[in-house]
Amino acid sequence: MNLENEILIVDDAPENLEFVQLILSEDSYRFTTASNGNEALQKIRSGHFDLILLDVMMPGLDGFEVCKILKQSEVLKDIPVIFLTVMMDEDSITRAFSLGAEDYITKPFNAAELLARVKHHIELHNTKKRLSFLNNALQQKLELKERRLISEIEESQKEMIYALTEMIEVTSDETGKHIRRVAEYSRLLAHFHPNLTLEDEEIISLAAPMHDIGKVLIPAGILDKPGKLTANEYDVMKTHTTKAHDFLGNSSRRLIKAADIIAAQHHEKWDGSGYPYGLYRDEIHLYGRIVALADVFDALTNKRQYKEAWDIEEAIRYVQDRSAKQFDPQLVELFTDNIEDFIQIFKNET
Repeated sequence: MNLENEILIVDDAPENLEFVQLILSEDSYRFTTASNGNEALQKIRSGHFDLILLDVMMPGLDGFEVCKILKQSEVLKDIPVIFLTVMMDEDSITRAFSLGAEDYITKPFNAAELLARVKHHIELHNTKKRLSFLNNALQQKLELKERRLISEIEESQKEMIYALTEMIEVTSDETGKHIRRVAEYSRLLAHFHPNLTLEDEEIISLAAPMHDIGKVLIPAGILDKPGKLTANEYDVMKTHTTKAHDFLGNSSRRLIKAADIIAAQHHEKWDGSGYPYGLYRDEIHLYGRIVALADVFDALTNKRQYKEAWDIEEAIRYVQDRSAKQFDPQLVELFTDNIEDFIQIFKNET
């Protein structure tokens, strides 16, 4: 018999405690005893038991009350209880089982019956514990597998997003580094924003690379034109925002919805003078306001067909000067307060 199994014997008669221990000692169980209900509850709460042999008739809390308290506890309810009783009436037996007891043994004890009942319930309890352990282990294994699968899917999504957006960027004079810098600048702004969570930070960093996805539908002659666009050409160029919305706007997935917002709104301006909708201040989604600043800062600090790269200090001043005009003033403040972090991204990704 497993020496790790411990039994609590509860009886107010010392001779009964001794007799039960004597019988059960044949199977090498470990024992703890209690002489009343209150003492039993104290020992149960502070110990670990695989079975409780519980006398019914005791001073103070009787066995029924003790069992009721045990079975109401999430921590203790699974410990099997066998009542020790002289009561053989139907009401007492019914009450014992209704309270959650596993069995009952009548006094005076029959040694063979006591041994057999205890062995049966100990083995059953051990089996339940093993099954619970195996179920928990299996559940943990499945959860770990699911997390790994989700992680692989997320990594695949990231790679697909970057591959897709880099294909878009090569149709213009921008580079794949542009979309990575915009994603990092956007992630940093989201990180410092007091109203955004870590989940928002991750979503924005994944969705920001798709801010110009609508450009794939803009004619190459306009997209690649080295000089200044005409008014008509500029109107066509501006449609990359609405075309992106037409492409992304029907999804219920949070990442794609975020990409839709960013692609459609990253040319909106705080003072309402942006496009395509002329949104004003908080009418512009926070995701769109974040990527608007990140995109302009990166465009200023890097060479394009139509311009040379600005000095980084000059680009910083431009962003600051456009606070409450082109950009959300709170974001400009976060940008300025943490400017060294943004400069470090610029240096690492340039």
